[in-house]
Amino acid sequence: MPMSSLKGHFLIATPGMADERFSESVVYLVGHGEDGAMGLVVNHRLPNLSAGDIFGELELGPPDELIRVPERIRKRAVLLGGPVETGRGFVLHSRDYFRAENSYEVNDEIGLTATLDVLRAIAFGSGPAQSLLALGYCGWAPGQLEHELRGNGWLTAPHSRDILFEVPVERRYEAALASIGVNRAALSGDIGNA
Repeated sequence: MPMSSLKGHFLIATPGMADERFSESVVYLVGHGEDGAMGLVVNHRLPNLSAGDIFGELELGPPDELIRVPERIRKRAVLLGGPVETGRGFVLHSRDYFRAENSYEVNDEIGLTATLDVLRAIAFGSGPAQSLLALGYCGWAPGQLEHELRGNGWLTAPHSRDILFEVPVERRYEAALASIGVNRAALSGDIGNA
């Protein structure tokens, strides 16, 4: 029997997660259906990389304009969105920014854009009110995510804008667990099926 779509939900890695790359990960699913699933890890930052580094590398504007980008924007973390296409950027954002030709609607509150226009808009103040930048993504073939869920590799939780955009990156795992009434100490690698 097919599983209901988890698009717009969190996946929270359990100790039963066999793939070490996802240890203590929180993944926000931007798509899930019969063709597979796609998501972004939202709680693992890339070391020594900030949004300002990305803006400069992509030459989003003249250097003298980029210098004027507010420090809070330049210092924003860049996340490791997943192991697939780690050189490709994605911006998960509030729906106050949406371009029909290149933004993807996850739900009524959240959109995804993977083009340079959203980065320019963020850098120069016309972007979404809330956003996060990730390099790479997570992808699952048809049935693969369902298999991992049956194997107790993931817990699921409804999305929360606060966890996505307000909770500091390093506390998102605990916050996602708490959203479903679980704490880290209660997790075990020996979870079973009833």
